[in-house]
Amino acid sequence: MVRWINVSTSKHQLKLFDGRRLIKTYPIAVGKIVSPTPSGTYTIINKQRNPGGPFGVLWMGLSKPHYGIHGTNNPASIGKNVSHGCIRMFNHDVLELSSMVSIGTAVAIRK
Repeated sequence: MVRWINVSTSKHQLKLFDGRRLIKTYPIAVGKIVSPTPSGTYTIINKQRNPGGPFGVLWMGLSKPHYGIHGTNNPASIGKNVSHGCIRMFNHDVLELSSMVSIGTAVAIRK
């Protein structure tokens, strides 16, 4: 099977699947009204540990330039529409997710 990620911006959830089998669901923060998280299907193109700034402990860049899945230095923001369009996760969650997906993993983002 192939692992892939499904993001629901309305439910503030990121789900990791192996084929059709759900592995885990994570709470996330997404883009605000003026800078929404873009819907579509992208792939993870890079990973960077300790990227600095507001990105927490890890950055996973998406094939859409300037967008990614990353940790946060503001855990109170999880579950809200607060980012500039990126998908924000608790630091321990983004580390766990990163260990289970590889570069090239598909990321489907929906409302």
